[in-house]
Amino acid sequence: MTAVEEKPEAARRPRRKRVAESRLGSVYTALTAWLSRPLADFHLVLALTGLLTSIGVVMVLSASSVASVDPATGSGVYALFKKHLMFVASGALVFWFGLWLPLRRTRALSSLAVLVSLGMLALVLTPLGSAGGGAQRWFVIGGFSVQPVEFTKVALALWGAHVLVTKYQLLHQWRHLLVPVVPVALLIFALVMAQPNLSGTITLGVVLASLLWFAGAPKRLFAVLFAGGIAAVVTLALTANYRASRVLSFLSPTADTSGAAYQATQAKYALADGGLFGKGLGQGPSKWAYLPNVQNDFIFAVIGEELGFIGCIVVIGLFVGLAIVGLRIATRNLDPWIRIVAGTLTVFTVSQAGINIGYVVGLLPVTGVTLPLISAGGTSIWVTMFLMGLLANAARHEPESVAALRTQGPGKFGRLLRLPAPEVYRPPAKRRGSGRASGSRGARPSARRTRSAQPAERRRAAPDYGRRSTRRGTT
Repeated sequence: MTAVEEKPEAARRPRRKRVAESRLGSVYTALTAWLSRPLADFHLVLALTGLLTSIGVVMVLSASSVASVDPATGSGVYALFKKHLMFVASGALVFWFGLWLPLRRTRALSSLAVLVSLGMLALVLTPLGSAGGGAQRWFVIGGFSVQPVEFTKVALALWGAHVLVTKYQLLHQWRHLLVPVVPVALLIFALVMAQPNLSGTITLGVVLASLLWFAGAPKRLFAVLFAGGIAAVVTLALTANYRASRVLSFLSPTADTSGAAYQATQAKYALADGGLFGKGLGQGPSKWAYLPNVQNDFIFAVIGEELGFIGCIVVIGLFVGLAIVGLRIATRNLDPWIRIVAGTLTVFTVSQAGINIGYVVGLLPVTGVTLPLISAGGTSIWVTMFLMGLLANAARHEPESVAALRTQGPGKFGRLLRLPAPEVYRPPAKRRGSGRASGSRGARPSARRTRSAQPAERRRAAPDYGRRSTRRGTT
């Protein structure tokens, strides 16, 4: 009798638990099935780029409405927004160009891109460059400013990956691992610091570290690079008065709230005023001259003020999703150059967002790093759009995507954008004696695999992988 009475209560509770588990299981199964489809990463890159760009357009419209008004020139509340919208529209063409350009041609042009970038960095220090705010880092062409350092970041990533892949069989030797990538990077750092531009140098350092990491450099090298980078940043920060004041204001934010720590303090006030759900779009008071340069470097503070904590979490979640998708693209590709480029560009973009959000919330000293795809700007919008186009292009070169696009056609986006079919990856023939020094003392272990290891990996690396030539079950 007791068992009969207890049965309904005991059966009711597991039933609810089973229903919840079945729902979670069905959602997980559907999500896993969708992510396993060809071109899933490609569609995710398109969606994330579109969402972040749309949020940026709306927030720039809200943040720049007050700063746009200038009675002297007669500009209205939409002056800066129209300029940003024009950069976004032209950035869409840049995104399509990065998506359409064959990756083999992109790799072939990487050496020329580095040479052009070095020339631009040198010319911007001459009278051809434009000075402002104690720095000389722009070219002003037709009323628009262009920063060569933004293009240099992409050129260094593409060219560095090309050099490291070309010398892959020799990377166990330190001189081949570091030369010529590190000396060229140090030359670029010197030219950028001559402007001066500490924030640009830091982001270039992230590009260099990402290149070496995805190329398989030993971990002790990163310990040396990290220690040297911290020492260099501290030295450079203390050698200039305005950089030293930023560092001191970060260490003691309440010492000079009306001076060096003014922007950081006002940003925290804006985030605090937003609360959980924010004050509403266009209702934030910080843009009324309380927070300078709000539509550029401190736009995340406006997001927190007008959209609240929920809006900040959404933006951070989108960048986290971009990091996951970008690294997924890097791991799913067979071409080592695409793997290094996809990983480097992903880490560079997400780390730039992390630096911007970090100094807005008070975790890092204030720098001039913009929030990718959201902050107002010209060169940064174009460069980030091109990076997203290259990342989407790399997603189309995943083996499953190559097989689907070559057997089932280009698809709706391919036809609409007139995208060429991706090329099948064919690994180069290995040269004899390329790994002779892999067993030498102090050298990095060779990355070559034994013949019996990873049969599935060797099958996927076959020249005809990704091209359906025979049916299953046939010889």
